[in-house]
This record gives sequence, C-alpha cells and structure tokens, in this order.
Amino acid sequence: MNKVYIILPLIGLLIFGGFYHRFTSHYAAEVQRIEAAKEQEKKDRAARDIANRELAIKAAIETQAKRKIEREKKEAAEEAKRVARQEAEDQRLRAYEDRNRLRDQVVRLKKDLEEVQAASAKANDEKKRHIDEGSFLKTYVKQAEANVKYYYDLLDKITAAEAAKAAAEAAAAAASRKG
Repeated sequence: MNKVYIILPLIGLLIFGGFYHRFTSHYAAEVQRIEAAKEQEKKDRAARDIANRELAIKAAIETQAKRKIEREKKEAAEEAKRVARQEAEDQRLRAYEDRNRLRDQVVRLKKDLEEVQAASAKANDEKKRHIDEGSFLKTYVKQAEANVKYYYDLLDKITAAEAAKAAAEAAAAAASRKG
C-alpha cells in the first residue's frame, strides 16, 4: 500500500507531465498562433478598413460627381428658366410697347380717316356741284344756242321784213312817181 501511495501519484505525475509537456510545447505555438491570428485579424481588419475607405472614397467621389452633374443640370435648368423668364418679360414689354404704339397709331389713323372722309365728302359735294353746274351749263348752252338760232332766224325775218318793207316802199315810191 505504501507503494500505491507513491506509484499512483507518480503515475498521476507522469500523466500530468505528459499533458503538461504536450500543453507547454503546444502552448507557445498556440499563443503564437493566437497572436498571429490576432495580428492577421488586425491586418485583415486594416486591409478591410483600407478597402472600405477606398470604396467609401470612390463612392464619395462618384456621389460628388453625381451631385456635381445634378447641380450643373439644375443650374442649367435654372439658367434656362431664367433666360426663358427674361425672354418672356422682354416679349411682354415689347408687346406692351407695340400695343401702346399701335393704339396711338389707331387714334392717329382714325383722325386721318375722319379728315380724309371729310375731305372726300367735301370733294363729293364739290363734284356734285360741278356736275350740277356742268349739266346746268349744258342745258344753258343748248338753250343759248337755241336762242341764238331763234335770234338769227328773227334777224333774218326782220331783215326780210325790212327788205320787203323797203321793196314795198320803193314800189310805192316808184308807183307814186309813176303815177
């Protein structure tokens, strides 16, 4: 039994020594492996962080480029709107000025039209008066020509009557001398 007290702890010590030796020989490798794994994890994390940063930078640059394009499009659209608004305002002002100018021109043309109509009415009245005067003169000339013919005929009759009277007086004088 005394041997059992020595052999059993000795066997236990040998078994423990085997485990301890196995543990200690692998422990340094395990610690080294764990540290290498931690170091590798740090390197992987750093590489992932760098890759993520690069992706984030690329995404930021792309986003910035998209925003720049959108901003340029927005500015171009706003510029186009501003130009269109200015052109519309200019066109409205031109239309307003044209309307006022044309309104003044309409008033002036109406005044001119009234003057022309008055002159036309005066010319028509004068024309009618001249036509009436012309027809009166034609009638008067015909009547005067008829009167001239009548007077020539009358003068011819008077001359014939005077010649007949002179012939009768000459015949009466010749008869009174003869007889």
